[in-house]
Amino acid sequence: MSRKLSVVLLCGLAVLLGAASGRAADGGQAPQAAYAARGERTCLGCHNMPPANIMLQTPHAVKSDARTPFAQHQCESCHGASPDHVAVSSNPVAVVYKGPLKSPVAQRNRMCLSCHESGLRTHWTGSQHESRDVACTDCHNIHATDQKVLSKATQAEVCYTCHKEQRAQARRISTHPMTATSLASTAKMACSDCHNPHGSAGPTMLVKTSVNETCYICHAEKRGPFLWEHAPVTDNCTNCHSPHGSSNAPLLKTRVPFLCQECHSGDHGAQINSGANLAGGNVTTINGTQQSGAAGPRAQLGGRACLNCHVLVHGSNHPAGAKFQR
Repeated sequence: MSRKLSVVLLCGLAVLLGAASGRAADGGQAPQAAYAARGERTCLGCHNMPPANIMLQTPHAVKSDARTPFAQHQCESCHGASPDHVAVSSNPVAVVYKGPLKSPVAQRNRMCLSCHESGLRTHWTGSQHESRDVACTDCHNIHATDQKVLSKATQAEVCYTCHKEQRAQARRISTHPMTATSLASTAKMACSDCHNPHGSAGPTMLVKTSVNETCYICHAEKRGPFLWEHAPVTDNCTNCHSPHGSSNAPLLKTRVPFLCQECHSGDHGAQINSGANLAGGNVTTINGTQQSGAAGPRAQLGGRACLNCHVLVHGSNHPAGAKFQR
């Protein structure tokens, strides 16, 4: 054997031995040294009561799926290596989600995002929830077979834990169908139909980039384009509507005609609700002044008010629909 070949072989052997000792030292490639020998059976030896043992019935516990925690190191894939904890029960594991020794929010979220980072979670970093230290486990119960936050019937209940103002609004007479009613045994909508709790590119974590685009998901007939457009409608639906609930149908912020008169304060006479400029009819005396008007003072207050005539307030495609009357 030549001297040159001997040197190459010795160098290669040194590299292999160094790599092997490195793996043994850091434990990263030696599961038998870093993790419990019997996997989840070791953990369930003590944690054998709900909710811990219910974990075995969840999607995270499918060992045949290489993407799941249980296909790797079972409980320790998320909670961290536990040999020290097994030896002395008072020693905490690397990551503890609940209890007095729970880990920081950023550490818990980082563990979840190590798998759940794509798709709807793309905008999590910098989102309102992330910046307010909301943890994944504040909304998700990983050990539950039926997570409340993933069901339309119970999702709002989870959101209302923090969003109490929206819970109060949803109890008003005019709301979106987010709770069970006498006509529907289950809710038809959930908060996540409009909001992405994991963050979005739009305002207030909306699923679309604007309020109107979000509303058009269901209310496509309001999208247009219209020949005659109503400026506040094309600007923002919430100029007139309160999406979480209102005391005025349909989700109006104020009942008409007062809502309309926030912009149209001078229409139909100098006096609000005078009815002076309504077409035809008898002469009416208002504050000593005779004015024409078929319906008399405050005529717009009856029935649907302004909407009695201006029925297409979201926009009109009729050639004569400049006033949204047809």
